[in-house]
Amino acid sequence: MDGWLPIIVMILLGAAFAGAGVLASQFLGPKNPTPEKLAPYECGVPPVGDARERMSVKFYLVAMIFLLFDIEVAFLYPWALALRQLGWVGYFQILVFFALLLSGFIYVWRKGVLDWGSEERI
Repeated sequence: MDGWLPIIVMILLGAAFAGAGVLASQFLGPKNPTPEKLAPYECGVPPVGDARERMSVKFYLVAMIFLLFDIEVAFLYPWALALRQLGWVGYFQILVFFALLLSGFIYVWRKGVLDWGSEERI
């Protein structure tokens, strides 16, 4: 339990600091709401229409592809750190990994997921 004490203290200090910041902003911050301040902010564009309108499936497909390639970078970093210990075996493993990712990218490209101009494909 001796090794856990500093971790528990840090968690408690972090939670106390976060809670104190939220409470201080609640009690000390100015409170003058206006319609402009209460309106939802959407990347600098004035909100138009309903926020619950349906999104295209392509939006979600592109988001999943982005996550896939983002996770690829998470696997690439530890591999790069251990490259000398892995040797040629690790090098060929990463080539296979990239070949699989490239084939997936070519597949979604050929399916038209990245083409936002046409709606009839997919």
